[in-house]
Amino acid sequence: MKRIVNFRDFNVFTIEKEVWDVEYHNHNFYELIVIESGKGKHRLNDVTFPYKKGDVFLLQPSDHHEFIISRKTRFIYIKFSDHYISTYLLPGKSKNMKETIQLLLTGRSVKYESAVADSEDQKHFIRLAYHMQYEFSTKKVHSEDMVTGLFSAMITLLCRNLIHDPAATTWKNTELSKIDRILAYISIYALDETKMRIESMAEEFLLSPNYISIYVKSKTGFSIQQHVIQYKMKTAEKLLSHSDYTINEIAEKLNFTDASHFNKLFTKYKNTSPSKYKAEQKG
Repeated sequence: MKRIVNFRDFNVFTIEKEVWDVEYHNHNFYELIVIESGKGKHRLNDVTFPYKKGDVFLLQPSDHHEFIISRKTRFIYIKFSDHYISTYLLPGKSKNMKETIQLLLTGRSVKYESAVADSEDQKHFIRLAYHMQYEFSTKKVHSEDMVTGLFSAMITLLCRNLIHDPAATTWKNTELSKIDRILAYISIYALDETKMRIESMAEEFLLSPNYISIYVKSKTGFSIQQHVIQYKMKTAEKLLSHSDYTINEIAEKLNFTDASHFNKLFTKYKNTSPSKYKAEQKG
């Protein structure tokens, strides 16, 4: 497995390719990739799914990926390090925003589609990427400050799309408050059993272990466990549709006790078994 190493804290550039010529790899940095034009497939951590113009992918250093191009694609790449985030991005942010950015960048769960789902936000994101690339390459007076401000705006857009994921349309309110941060936390750490312990969540959000479950249910209409299961079911759909993992492997990846438990829950939520769903999607 190839590992690409970069010693720069921050870099922005555009490449256009008809054929992807970089082998399956990971990095020692974060990578924000904007699809300016074109289409094809993105293989991310052994799951393959389509990409198109406007899609945005945020990759952690440990993520392995490659593209399979079906139409000439123009990529805007933004590469950045932990040091850049801590030195230039986080200072001056509110406590809530710092927490959300840290969740966005350090969460273990992978989003197997565009990190920016809203179509208007996608257009805005591409415009920000254009402007940032211009300032980064021209290096005029105050360009460094412009780049930092534009990158901050892009990360804020990512945070907004994380909080207001389309899957969350059943929420009973949309106030940007503690509940939004709790739901973002669940979506990122749903597969991390340690992080998802009630005691850990309560400590993270300064609530009592007894009250946090009541709080989430009262604000959203769903229990914490129901939110976790919904996340797992949506992830299962993607793995069944776009990967070659077996039913047993998917059950293990999603931390189910066994394949039987996974089969039972998936059938309850989708009214079809995982094997039938996989066959239909692959057929």
